[in-house]
Amino acid sequence: MAREIDLTQWQSELVDTFRWGEQERARSLVMTLRDAQPRRVHGVLEQMLQSPDGLVRQAAIFALGELGGPTSARRLEQQLLLEESRGDSDASSVVQVITQALSQLESASSRATLLRRLSRLAAGTPEGSDVDDVVHALWRKRHPELIPPVRGAVDRIFPPASEGLRALLRLLENSSQELRVWIEDGSVPVEQKTKVLTVLDEAVPEELEPVIPSFIFLAGSMIEMASREKGQERRFCDRLFTLLLLHRERLLPTLPSNARTILREVARRMVVAPETVRIIKAATLLKYVGRRADADLLAEHMPQDEVLGRVYEEAAEALRKLPYA
Repeated sequence: MAREIDLTQWQSELVDTFRWGEQERARSLVMTLRDAQPRRVHGVLEQMLQSPDGLVRQAAIFALGELGGPTSARRLEQQLLLEESRGDSDASSVVQVITQALSQLESASSRATLLRRLSRLAAGTPEGSDVDDVVHALWRKRHPELIPPVRGAVDRIFPPASEGLRALLRLLENSSQELRVWIEDGSVPVEQKTKVLTVLDEAVPEELEPVIPSFIFLAGSMIEMASREKGQERRFCDRLFTLLLLHRERLLPTLPSNARTILREVARRMVVAPETVRIIKAATLLKYVGRRADADLLAEHMPQDEVLGRVYEEAAEALRKLPYA
């Protein structure tokens, strides 16, 4: 016999866990209701979708994405149109969550919904952040059929809002070898390469793993400038660190020795850079690609700020446990 769940309390708990980013707990709550009362779960979420509180609607959208299936996909598209018509800040936040949920659904219909969203954006003068949300979702859905509509949107949306789309198109159209040539081309603005890194945050497919060393070599060639001032070179290094840390379990062990050596040096340079340009993530990265001797470097340049200093301290502690090399 399915146990009864206090639905009011369940809704309150789901909203609270979603609010604080406790996704595992929120996911567990959704599965608990699905298993206990499968015939009621969509009705409960439908009630939440009618709420004037955007956070409540966001939590319901998250739950629909976790449930998946054609019913959820159809309801997400309906809600997307409703939120777009609202046009306020609450609705904008809900649209962002809908876009993320659609990116997780394994269905051609969700890809089509995202493309219709892109087409509606291209018909106006969209914010770059709205376009980028769709870009990241579509990259998770990467498929050759995306190329024509994405190219069409690039032609209709003016820069800078279209920069993410151009990066997406680059990734969809180019092989890993073509991407390596493009990364190494000095005539290509570094901003464009940074945007490609940002899109790759969402996913690095196995066939594109060979391009990662090219990004690292480029960072090595720019580290002198990146460690001195807040320019595009520093931003590139920052995004590279983010990408590598997000996918560290897959990417770092596969790096060839020369790329790993350069990455270590780039991280060391950013660890000791002036505080106005220092990238704190460099200390965390050094924990994975550094050597025992780097612990002293981290200790010597530890920030005065307690929170930031702890990042350096933890990295130094990890490195001191390594064998002497």
